Amino acid sequence: MDTRYDFGQDTDRPIVYVRAVKVGDLPADMREQVGDLTTLYAVHTAEGERLALVRDRKLAFLLARQNNMEPVTVH
Repeated sequence: MDTRYDFGQDTDRPIVYVRAVKVGDLPADMREQVGDLTTLYAVHTAEGERLALVRDRKLAFLLARQNNMEPVTVH
């Protein structure tokens, strides 16, 4: 399913999407840096640009909010 939906923006902060990323799907140089973690969390713009990659979901949401963005989960 690749259908865009306009949720409307109840806030003036841009929406960013948080999703789980398997460490095994990352480039080798990045995998070497994460130690024994198997999953990281990515923060993406609405256009799909990756803004950040962090160790857990809570940190991803915190990072987005500290940067005046509205995080939502995407599967």
